[in-house]
Amino acid sequence: MPRTQSPTTEAVSIETRNGYGTTLAAIVHLPSEFDTGTTHSAVVVSHTGGGVKEQTAGLYASKLAASGLVAVAYDASFQGESTGTPRQLENPHIRTEDISAVIDFLTTLPYLDNNQIGAMGICVGGGYSINAAINDPRIKAVGTVSMVNIGQMFRNGWDGSGADADAVSALAQGAGARIHDASSAERERYPLAPMRKQDAQNPEEEEIWEYYHTPRGAHPNAPGFMTTRSLNQIITYDAFHKAEVYLTQPLLLIAGSEDGSKWMTEDAHARAASTDKSLYLMDGANHMTLYDRQPYVNDAASKLAQFFADKL
Repeated sequence: MPRTQSPTTEAVSIETRNGYGTTLAAIVHLPSEFDTGTTHSAVVVSHTGGGVKEQTAGLYASKLAASGLVAVAYDASFQGESTGTPRQLENPHIRTEDISAVIDFLTTLPYLDNNQIGAMGICVGGGYSINAAINDPRIKAVGTVSMVNIGQMFRNGWDGSGADADAVSALAQGAGARIHDASSAERERYPLAPMRKQDAQNPEEEEIWEYYHTPRGAHPNAPGFMTTRSLNQIITYDAFHKAEVYLTQPLLLIAGSEDGSKWMTEDAHARAASTDKSLYLMDGANHMTLYDRQPYVNDAASKLAQFFADKL
C-alpha cells in the first residue's frame, strides 16, 4: 500500500496555451518531506460542474498527496480564481483542454517524471478526464469518482431515461442566450445544481443543493450555475467520443451503488478500449456521498492511491 504522509500545498498560476489566453489558478499538493532531488508521479484532479479546487477536488488531491503522489487541483478556465470571460462559462472542450494545460505545466517541473502522469476527476471532472486521456497520451492512467459525461447528462437526463431529441429545446435556449449576451453585459445563467432546496426533484438532487449552498460544501467561488450559452457546446459533446479506439490507458471507475448517474460510469467502462479497466460500485453510496462523506471518501481515495501507485 502507498505510505501515508501529511501533505503540503503550493499555489501556482498556469498559463494555458490553448488559444483562449486563460491562466489557471491551481494548488499543488505535495507529500511531506518532499524531495526535489528525486522524480515523482503526479495526478491532475479536475473539479465538479460548478465547483472549484477547494471543494471535493482539493479533498481528493490532499489524500493522493498523503499517499506520496504529487496532486494538482485547479480551477477551470472562466471559473473560480482562474481568468477568462465570460465568467462561469462551462465549455467542455475548453475544460478538457485545461487538463492538458496542467500537464504542460507539470512537464516543466524537474522533479516529475513525464511518463508518470495520471488524471482523475469527480462528477463532470471525471468525464473531462476521460476525454483528455482519449486526446492526450501523456496521461498514463485515469481514475473517476461519481463520473458524469456532461453531454449525456444534458441530452438524456440524470438517470439516462431521456432521448437525445429531448435536448433540442436546450439548444434553442442556448442560442437565445447567445443573442441576449451579444447585446447585454448581463449573462444569462443556467443552474448546474438546484439553486434552492425546493428546486430539487428527488433526495439526491436535494443533497446536491445541500453541498453547493450550505456549509456542508459551499464556497464563495462556486455559485452552482453556468452561462446559459454553454448549452450549445454541451448538448453535442460526448466525453467518450472514440473511447472504443483511443482510451487505452488503465482505468479505475468508482461510483456509488445508489448513484442515479452511475449508468454513465458503466457506459465508460463498456466503451473503453483499455484492457486494464476496473469498475467499483461502492455499496450504499450515492453520487454526493463520494464528495465528502466518510468512510466512503477514504475508501475511494485509498483505492485511487493504490491504483495510481501501481500504474504510474
